[in-house]
Amino acid sequence: MPRVRFHADLHIHSKFSRACSKDCDLEHLTWWARRKGISLVGTGDFTHPAWFAHLRETLVPAEPGLFRLREELDRDIARRLAPSLAAAPVRFMLSVEISTIYKRGDRTRKVHHLVYMPDFDAAAEFNRRLARIGNIASDGRPILGLDSRDLLEIALECGEGAYLVPAHVWTPWFAVLGSKSGFDAIEDCYVDLADHIFALETGLSSDPAMNWRISGLDRYRLVSNSDAHSPPMLGRETTLFDTEMDYFAVRRALETGVGHVGSVEFFPEEGKYHTDGHRKCGVRMDPAETRAHGGICPVCGKPVTVGVLNRVEQLADRPEPVRPPGAPDFLSLVPLPEMVSEIAGVGPKSKRVLGEVERLTAALGPELSILEDVPVDDIAAHAPLLGEAVARLRRGEVLREAGFDGEYGVIRLFEPGELKRMTAVAAPALFEDEGLFGADQSEGTSGLSFALVRLPTVGVW
Repeated sequence: MPRVRFHADLHIHSKFSRACSKDCDLEHLTWWARRKGISLVGTGDFTHPAWFAHLRETLVPAEPGLFRLREELDRDIARRLAPSLAAAPVRFMLSVEISTIYKRGDRTRKVHHLVYMPDFDAAAEFNRRLARIGNIASDGRPILGLDSRDLLEIALECGEGAYLVPAHVWTPWFAVLGSKSGFDAIEDCYVDLADHIFALETGLSSDPAMNWRISGLDRYRLVSNSDAHSPPMLGRETTLFDTEMDYFAVRRALETGVGHVGSVEFFPEEGKYHTDGHRKCGVRMDPAETRAHGGICPVCGKPVTVGVLNRVEQLADRPEPVRPPGAPDFLSLVPLPEMVSEIAGVGPKSKRVLGEVERLTAALGPELSILEDVPVDDIAAHAPLLGEAVARLRRGEVLREAGFDGEYGVIRLFEPGELKRMTAVAAPALFEDEGLFGADQSEGTSGLSFALVRLPTVGVW
């Protein structure tokens, strides 16, 4: 089987998970994966009985350990896509996120895990065993009173090649290294089975460089996924592989590092737990400010939520990131709809933005290719200001307002007022039939203050 280079998004959810879109079905996920440029997608939620039945009915075996849509469904989806997107194959891997809440020592632990299975028989056995422990039918991401170590043991026993990846490892409330309910080391969580953990999901609020400050994490492959709760959110983070399109090849790449060639990341400031703060009071603090206030919100006097940046500093044994030998590059991107939204001055889910993104992908190819590979001049020929925005993005020139305490951060490519000045001078239009801004539109920052930061170029595929 030939090696291929592909994006994988292996942490998603179905319509049976709480707070998830009703469009989180396999057909919509396939359509959006093609639009985004993602070749391998996790099914998510395979422990949910109704979703598991849908998976068995709708998917057919493809390469070893992978699945694809039934042919008639796949053909129908391809007919609804532009020719530049329709031919790309999309494969699925059986995946689920499990929430474990339990007492260890004198603390309550809340840890999320990603579990992968190589076939339906293994997944069915995993489901059978978990159903004896707790309710797996109430939510696509079940909550179980089960020790993390014991969950790992069950996963390993259910199928040859099954594996577990700790999810979004730094999230304060529900993660293996989280500030609220986690541990200080992976080994502390999984104890005698810790050697079976070989990859960690960095989450939206951290990137590989932040993790490189901790020598104890050097042995793990760092992966990134979208944790999508709706199909359009696919691909906001991905892991890049150069392997055979094969479940076991992906697993080997994560075990050995050979074939694991990078990731696409959020700028970590865009994640909703990057820095410290108290959302109800509108208080955001960097780690030094948090220490100066003794971890207390200066407005209400209650403890602030300690974010990922602070937690990394607490555990770091290096003053600066040190890339482990063989660790791959990563690339920080801004999702295409967010960039078009900034330029157009309307919301990223608006019909105007969605229509423009559809036009651009039909002309230039998948969204990830537009952000990573398509020459800037080609982008500018279709959308001049977007060409400038992509050029800045690739140089790492962004304006960042960090997220905190559950509030997403904001990443922008243009300074306040800059877009109006540019359109006034050059009068370029993003859209073919109208100017970029109407008389009452503005690209202002809604009261947020931004600092222009030039980020180092970490790597280019």
